[in-house]
Amino acid sequence: MSEQKAVNVLLEQLALLAPMGYTVGLHIRFATPLLYRSSYPPAWVDYYNSHSYYLRDPLVFWGVGVEGTTRWSAIPLPDPFGVMKKAASYGLNYGAVSSYGPITSRSIVGVSRSDRELTDDELNELKELTVRLHIEAKPPSELTKAQIEALQCVANGDRHSAAAEKLGITESAFKARLQSARVRLEARTNSEAIRKAREYRLL
Repeated sequence: MSEQKAVNVLLEQLALLAPMGYTVGLHIRFATPLLYRSSYPPAWVDYYNSHSYYLRDPLVFWGVGVEGTTRWSAIPLPDPFGVMKKAASYGLNYGAVSSYGPITSRSIVGVSRSDRELTDDELNELKELTVRLHIEAKPPSELTKAQIEALQCVANGDRHSAAAEKLGITESAFKARLQSARVRLEARTNSEAIRKAREYRLL
């Protein structure tokens, strides 16, 4: 199963825990997740983003600072901007957050309900799904020098023939390097491979 299919299956399972939606930020590096998904109500997402709540959200602060899983109601951090109160006005009355991974590549998952607190079994399931999402979405740690050179040539706008000449290889060898880079990055096209390589800080 490909990385994307595996992640989608896990997100479907996560949705069952979260009648009011979820938010997933995987492998957060330099304050930016490599993969982000949200199924929270669009009106709340718009309000949250327009008020830059990600800079003020106690759930984010908790997830960055602590590795674990807990109910929103158990988080002791202050909420001076009233993020949680405002979320409740959109139906996000109860929820939980789960955080996993090293601080340099942390994954944070939040789920919400309108009707009740999550049970201990549901918290354990959330923890398990967070770990599995983190593992499935793990970016490759490296590309070969040849793969990086090939992707960089395409990113610079070089045609295959010109890039092959620049690198001193045949055009078929250049295409093989591109193909191996796409396979490594699980990318369907060269442009997707370049985007992923940049997101993973490999290019």
